Amino acid sequence: MKLYHHPLSGHSHRAHLFLSLLGVDHDLIEVDLMKAAHKSPEFLKLNRFGQVPALVDGDTVVADSNAILVYLARKLNRTDWFPQTPAGEAAVQRWLSVAAGEIAYGPAAARLITVFGAARSAQEVISRAHGILEIIDRELAGHEFIVEAHPTIADVALYSYIARAPEGNVDVSGYPNVNAWLRRIEALPGFVEFKKTPVGLAA
Repeated sequence: MKLYHHPLSGHSHRAHLFLSLLGVDHDLIEVDLMKAAHKSPEFLKLNRFGQVPALVDGDTVVADSNAILVYLARKLNRTDWFPQTPAGEAAVQRWLSVAAGEIAYGPAAARLITVFGAARSAQEVISRAHGILEIIDRELAGHEFIVEAHPTIADVALYSYIARAPEGNVDVSGYPNVNAWLRRIEALPGFVEFKKTPVGLAA
């Protein structure tokens, strides 16, 4: 398998992280976002939206980080990571939606300002980040992981941008359950770190 990625992209990291947690051999191909390589005709053949990551598995191309998580879990029949009961799958899908919604428009957006110089309202996205972190902290009260007693792709989808939220000036110190959960993810066999950037509160 080949994963087209960028080391500072949290979406890329979640795909890379899951491949590593599963122990899947893969090649990492860095896409130079600064040179707009993700908008090149060659890359647009892989992902017409011009975004990383993109996974190439033989003749199959999967774009979108959450879609990659689902694809890998299904292809490898890892029902531990993506349960196939109606209730279990629905619970995971709920948090994949949160990763694509509240996380993307909260902590991820806050980090876009400091890491990539994006034009966003810092106050608005930081406030939104704290709103979802409060919900997740309550959800994790008495639970080791977000859906099951073991990690699922929901945890993988949520991890990267929450772990690097301080880079976007989002203080996570007041969320003890979230911090304990982050450490549990980081202790999993095969864990790979999301590249750190010394900006925001991490400066």
